[in-house]
Amino acid sequence: MTTVEQALEYIQANDVKFLRFQFVDLLGVPKNVAYPVKSGEKGIDELRDVLTDGLYFDGSSIEGFVSIDCSDMILKPDLSTLSVLPWRPSEKSVARVICDVYRTDGKPFEGDPRGCLKRIMGKLKEEMNGEYFVGPEPEFFIVKPDPHNPHKMVPADSGAYFDLEPLDEAPDIRRNIVFALENLGFHVEASHHEVAPGQHEVDFKFDDALKTADSVITFKTTIKMIAKQYGVMATFMPKPFFGMNGSGMHCHQSIWLNGEASFYDENAPYQLSATCMNYVAGILEHAKAIVAVTNPTVNSYKRLVPGYEAPVNIAWANSNRSAIIRVPAARGKGTRIEFRAPDPSCNPYLAFTVMLAAGLDGIKRKLEAPEPVERNIFAMSEAEKKELGIDSVPANLKDALDELENDTVLKEALGKHILENFLELKTAEWDRFRISVTDWETKEYLKI
Repeated sequence: MTTVEQALEYIQANDVKFLRFQFVDLLGVPKNVAYPVKSGEKGIDELRDVLTDGLYFDGSSIEGFVSIDCSDMILKPDLSTLSVLPWRPSEKSVARVICDVYRTDGKPFEGDPRGCLKRIMGKLKEEMNGEYFVGPEPEFFIVKPDPHNPHKMVPADSGAYFDLEPLDEAPDIRRNIVFALENLGFHVEASHHEVAPGQHEVDFKFDDALKTADSVITFKTTIKMIAKQYGVMATFMPKPFFGMNGSGMHCHQSIWLNGEASFYDENAPYQLSATCMNYVAGILEHAKAIVAVTNPTVNSYKRLVPGYEAPVNIAWANSNRSAIIRVPAARGKGTRIEFRAPDPSCNPYLAFTVMLAAGLDGIKRKLEAPEPVERNIFAMSEAEKKELGIDSVPANLKDALDELENDTVLKEALGKHILENFLELKTAEWDRFRISVTDWETKEYLKI
C-alpha cells in the first residue's frame, strides 16, 4: 500500500477494526496507539484524515522524547508498512502501521530513532547517490520456568547446533514463526536450532536498511507472541545463561553507489574494492564507540568477554570468524561485510545509523584497513595480539558510553537530542547495576 485509498481498501478487505500506530522509543522498545476503525462513511472519512494527517499522542510519556511542557506530537504512518497481525483473530482483525514521529509544527522529531536512520540514509543518497543494505542475524532463546524453581527460567530444550527432534523441541514453534513472518511480508531464508540449548535463529532476506530495521522490530514482536501461544517465552537477552553461548545479531552490510554494488572489484586484493576497504577501516576505527549503541545493555558485555569466542577482537578477516569483521565468500553483487559484535537488545535504527556513519567516515577520509588476520585470534596470547595491533572492544557498558561520548562522528550522526538522552538513560542503567547486590555476591561474601 502506497496511497491512502489503497490503505483504506486493504483495511476494509481484511475486516480491520483496530489499527495500531506503531513507533519505537530510544531503547528500541515498540510502542503504539490503537485507533478504532469505525464503520460507515463517516468512519472511513475520519480514518482517511488520520492516515493523511497523522495521529496526535503525548510524547512526554515516552522516556527520552520530550518534556511535559511541549508534549503534543504526531505519528505519521508509513503506509508501505501496513499489515494485519497474524497472531490476532482474523475476524475483526488488528493491523499495524509503522510511523515516523513529528512535532506539531510539521517538522520531523529529532529524537525519533527511525527518523535518525532516514536522515543519514538521505545524506548518503544526496551526497553519493548511495544506498545502504543490511542483513541481520538475530538469535534468541526460548525459555520456560524451571520445574524445580518456578521463579527461575531455563532453556526450553536440550538441542544443539542444527539438531532435529527430539533434542530440538521447538520445530513447531519455528514453523509457526516462519508462517507468521511470511504473512507479514518477510522473505525467510532459513531457520534452525543454534549452538546453545533453547537457542534459535531465523534468517530473513538482506534489504534496504530502513526496511530491515522495521523488520527487526516486527521480527522480535512476532517471535515473542508466537512463543507465548505455546506457553513458553522468547528472549533476545544477549547472555541469559552463564556458561552457554550468548545471542548475537551479526549484521551483514554493503553500500551501493549509482545503483551498482560498490564493495566488489574483480582486480583488487581479495576482490574487495577500495570503497569496501575504506568502509571496513571506518568500522574498525569507531568500533569501541559503536558497541555502546549496538551492544547497549549491561548484559551485552557478559557476551562480549575475551576468551569465550566472542566477537571482541578489533580486526578484519575473510573466512576467520574470530575477528570482529568478517567478509563472507560471496563476490559480485553479494559482496558484503559482516560486523559480528551487535546483539539483538539494540535499537536497530540507531545501530544501523552508527555503523553507516562509521563506514562513511572511512570512505570520506579514505582510511586504510590493516591486513586481514586469518589466524585464530581466540587462540592468541595478549602479547601476540598486541604485536599485531589487535585491540578489544570495551569491557563494560560504562567504558563503551565513554567512548561514544568522545566520538565526534557518531555523535553527529545521532544528533544532540538522541545522544544526550541515550547517554542519560544508559548511564542511569549502569548506575543501577553498579549499586545492586547480586546473588553471586551474597553467596560469595555473606559469611565474611
